[in-house]
Amino acid sequence: MKRLIWIGILVPSLLQAQRLHLNLFGGFSNYSGDLQSKPFTLDQSYASFGLGAQYDLTPKFSLLTNFNYIHVGAADQFNKASLVPRNLSFQTDIYEWNALAEYNFFDLSRSRVTPYVFAGLGIFHFDPYAYDSLGNRVYLHPLSTEGEGLQQYPDQKPYNLFQVAIPFGGGVKFRISEGVVIAYEVNFRKLFTDYLDDVSTRYVDQTILLNARGPQAVEMAYRGGEVKNGNPVYPPDGTKRGGSEYKDWYYTSGIRISIAINSKKDPYYGRGSIECPKTP
Repeated sequence: MKRLIWIGILVPSLLQAQRLHLNLFGGFSNYSGDLQSKPFTLDQSYASFGLGAQYDLTPKFSLLTNFNYIHVGAADQFNKASLVPRNLSFQTDIYEWNALAEYNFFDLSRSRVTPYVFAGLGIFHFDPYAYDSLGNRVYLHPLSTEGEGLQQYPDQKPYNLFQVAIPFGGGVKFRISEGVVIAYEVNFRKLFTDYLDDVSTRYVDQTILLNARGPQAVEMAYRGGEVKNGNPVYPPDGTKRGGSEYKDWYYTSGIRISIAINSKKDPYYGRGSIECPKTP
C-alpha cells in the first residue's frame, strides 16, 4: 500500500519534469588517424548532419538519441612531408546511431546561456574507399590491402564494417525563444578500430596480394609510383605502412537546434522570458 502511495506521489512529479525536444544538427566532420595526424583540425573537413530526440529528466539532465550522417576523408598529399610519398587516401560515409546523457551547468529556465557536456555509446557503419588513377571509386575493404583475411597472414583478421564508438563532448547553449535553443558543440568519437582509413600496420608481399586479390589490390595498397618523382617499387613484405598503436577517431563540430515539442504546455520554457530566481 505504501509503495502505491509513493508511486502516486512521484510519478506525476517525474512526468512534469520530462520534456521532449526535436534536435537538428549540421556542421563539419573530420577524423584523426594515419592519414590525418592532427588531433583536431578543420583541414579536409566534410559536411555532417543529424536528427534526434531529447528527453529532459530535469532542467539540467537529459537523455538523447541521434542518427547522424557523417563523411570523413584525408589524403597523404596534405599529410606530413615524410608521408606525402606514400600517396594513400580514403573517404567514407559514416552512418551512426547513438544514445547520450547530457548535463547542463545552468538551468535554461533561469539563464539564457549554459555550457554543457555529454557522453554515451554509439554504433556506426563505414566502408572506406579511394579513387584509382583513372578516377574510379574503389572500395578498399574487399582488397585486403594489409593482408586481412589471407591465410599467409593469420594475425591479420578482416575488420568489421560495423563498429562501436564512445561519443563525448560539449558546447554552449543559447535559449533564443520559447522552446527553441541553439547550441554550438564538438563531439568526439573514441573508436576501437584502426581501419577507418584502411591503413593500420604493414605492407604485405606483393605477389601474395596479387594472387589473392588481384592487381587492383596491389595498386591501391601502394601508390608511391603515382607521385611525381615518387618511388614506383612496391615495398618489401613487412615494411611499415601505418601505426596500429593508436586507434582512429572521428569528430564533428557544428550547430544543434533544439525545438521543444510541448513548450506551450510547460512553464519550464518560460513562455519566451526567463523566470525570476525563486526565493527560498
